[in-house]
Amino acid sequence: MKHLILGIILFVSGFAKAQENTSVITLEEYLGYVKAYHPIVKQANLVISESEAKLLKARGAFDPKIEVDYNQKTFKNTDYYDKLNATFKIPTWFGIEFKGSFEDNSGAYLNPEATVPTDGLYSAGVSIPVARGLLTNKRMAMLRQSKLYVNQARADRQLLVNQILYDATLVYFNWLKAYNEKLVYEAFLNNAEIRFNGIKQSYEMGDKPAIDTIEARITLNTRKLNLEKSRIKFIKSSLELSNYLWLNNNTPVEIKEGIVPDTNTYITIDTTLNTSDLDIETFDIENHPKLKSLDYKFKSLTIEKRLQRNNLLPQIDLQYNFLSQTPDIARSFNTSTYKSGVNINIPLFLRKERGDLKLANIKLQNTEFEIQNTKISLENKIDAINQELNSYALQNDYTNTIIEDYGKMLTAEERKFFLGESSLFLVNSRESKLIDAKLKAIELENSFFNTKASLFNVLASFDIEAAE
Repeated sequence: MKHLILGIILFVSGFAKAQENTSVITLEEYLGYVKAYHPIVKQANLVISESEAKLLKARGAFDPKIEVDYNQKTFKNTDYYDKLNATFKIPTWFGIEFKGSFEDNSGAYLNPEATVPTDGLYSAGVSIPVARGLLTNKRMAMLRQSKLYVNQARADRQLLVNQILYDATLVYFNWLKAYNEKLVYEAFLNNAEIRFNGIKQSYEMGDKPAIDTIEARITLNTRKLNLEKSRIKFIKSSLELSNYLWLNNNTPVEIKEGIVPDTNTYITIDTTLNTSDLDIETFDIENHPKLKSLDYKFKSLTIEKRLQRNNLLPQIDLQYNFLSQTPDIARSFNTSTYKSGVNINIPLFLRKERGDLKLANIKLQNTEFEIQNTKISLENKIDAINQELNSYALQNDYTNTIIEDYGKMLTAEERKFFLGESSLFLVNSRESKLIDAKLKAIELENSFFNTKASLFNVLASFDIEAAE
């Protein structure tokens, strides 16, 4: 943690200038900042908030309601009518709705059926769907689906955060590659300077021809040119890395000179990305967030299918209300005074309902196929990446052997040159081969790191809940 704080201070101040005063930011520290403060990671958290808001909205369908309907008409000093109807409704889970109401009507031209006692008329009753809407209805389906959406949103958030971490990791590896290339050119520039100064002194003493100094200077300037190119490349990669670094107050951070990547990333990469052989062996593909998200989607579509199947039934709603002038007396509500009704709605061809059910079945089948395809695809990707990583291990052994042999040849050629048995051209040629081999090794390491990042992205095993 102290090292992390030091890194932030250096980011902001930019005091560290010299190579010996550099501060290293590891991949783990870097990803820690991305997880905690990157705006897209925070944006991914809004997915959860949105799904919870939808759940709250779905629960609102079961909220008790008060409805007041008041109408009055007066014309030429005559009260045509004065009607008040206040209702209190309590919806329940299985489509049944309890209702209590108060009705008070008066007026010279009041419809006779609306006539009520002077003190008004109270009623208490129930509305029951006996076919469509009893066992399942849109209100129930929305609430069930909203609960699934919350879980699906958590899985989707993990995928979103995993993607931004993957992108950030690739940028870090590119930064590390540019830094390693810069180190190579710096090291060989130092060799070229030493060689040029030595040959120049030998020329001044008459031991070497002038052409050797020209060739040594060409090599020196070539090394300077390559170093300058690598320096600019490193600066550009540093600025690209800065896109992923933010502070807690939504302040972007710029990588300053003196902040460098960890050249020992190879040792810690598996621990940081959870991509070791043990992690892969214990990984359960069924717990992959993509499959989890699709599973919640499948369950939601199953609820939709059940609703559409229920809509094939005729709509038959029964209503029964007890009437009373004195609601404070319980026995005043009896079967001798009541208001009842039945509402029947039967589409003759059910084309809309049958079409909705067919579409629900198609969506369900599509999701089922997608689950199967995703599972196979993930398994094959993990297997392919593992084989690629094994190949990189073998390629790395070959590359290290090649570098070691080129180094030995360069050392031998330099010895022969100073003994007068070789030429500067051969020395430069050997050195160029060694530089190329080192750059290829850096490229190979970068490909290895990128493949590890791909494995991290495919596994999507980062637990954002634990990180919070």
